[in-house]
Amino acid sequence: MKMVLNSMIKPIKTKLCRVCRVKYTPNRPLQFVCSFECSYTHAKVVRVKTERKETKEAKIKLKSKADWLREAQIVFNQFIRLRDKDEPCISCQRHHAGQYHCGHFLTVGAHPELRFSELNCSKQCAPCNNHLSGNIVKYRMNLINKIGLDQVELLESSNIPAKYTIDDAKAIKALYKLKIKGLTA
Repeated sequence: MKMVLNSMIKPIKTKLCRVCRVKYTPNRPLQFVCSFECSYTHAKVVRVKTERKETKEAKIKLKSKADWLREAQIVFNQFIRLRDKDEPCISCQRHHAGQYHCGHFLTVGAHPELRFSELNCSKQCAPCNNHLSGNIVKYRMNLINKIGLDQVELLESSNIPAKYTIDDAKAIKALYKLKIKGLTA
């Protein structure tokens, strides 16, 4: 009977140490490292990874609504620039080698409800957006050509107050990250 049991036991396989990458035969079933020194190093690495993860989670918990909205706005602006990458500046209708922004027809300060409206935003060159305060007269004329007069008048008559929550900002950020992936794929 003893001979039958001994023949049923499988031999212990060698493993690769997670720290020094040397092959060894483990003494215990869940042994990941070959020696005490490697065990100490492995424990230190695991502790550092855990601390980094906890710090990252704590930073996320400390973010305010404004921080989440800022992050969502950055992703949204990136989407608009990618969407309109082959088009000229909405205001001056020029292609140039300078920097492009996501220009809002109706400003975020005056119309926060249109902050993430794709109809309200177009690619705009930095001189028009920064130095000419959006070059709104030409922006409006070219926006009418782009989306139509009824859509522009609908934007201008919009006055629904916006109350974005942190969950809204997270959802907007996730949505536009997916849309960016779709444009770059």
